[in-house]
Amino acid sequence: MCVKAVNALLSLLLLALCLQCASGFSVAGQVNTCEANGSVYYVGEWYFLDSDHCTQCECTVEGAACARTECTSLPPACIHVSHYPTDCCPRCEKIGCEYRGEVFELGEQFQPSECEQCTCDMDGIARCLVADCAPPPCVNPVYEKGKCCPECKEGPNCYADSSQTQVIPGGEPVWIDSCTKCRCHDGQDAGYWEGNRVAQCVRVQTCTPDDGDSHN
Repeated sequence: MCVKAVNALLSLLLLALCLQCASGFSVAGQVNTCEANGSVYYVGEWYFLDSDHCTQCECTVEGAACARTECTSLPPACIHVSHYPTDCCPRCEKIGCEYRGEVFELGEQFQPSECEQCTCDMDGIARCLVADCAPPPCVNPVYEKGKCCPECKEGPNCYADSSQTQVIPGGEPVWIDSCTKCRCHDGQDAGYWEGNRVAQCVRVQTCTPDDGDSHN
């Protein structure tokens, strides 16, 4: 009887151990393996879930410990993005320069406006040169498309007086009436025009201008 009892007890112990091994638990109630992705992982192994490539897990004695990877933002000047099926996050394959919402390739030269000339440098920064236009030598400059600085189509000129109703050419003196002679001047009265918008005028004393009389 004693032998049969011992054999029965050993059989029960062996059965219990087999059940524990099959369930992945040790005799102390701790996990020996973890099941995921149709595979078995041992304690200490890391793996990504097939159903979510952004979730990485570690098999621990307490079970699977998982955390989701947060993707970092791509560079704003990324001009080629790839997202491989096995990757959690997209990859930036090519960097360029961002300037005013537009993206340019490294080394590319571009002109965002008539007065700017820019280059996308190799460090991903757009650097620009801005033209410095001199004041136009006239009061009616013309801005043409594709050109940075205005042009004086009618040549240098200025206003005859502060009323700005009459424009006279620069250079020689101009009689604006029979008694008043004006000239576009440079401020130093050197005889030439250099940016003053109102002419310098001289009125002949004791002169009465004739009605409707003016000279150009």
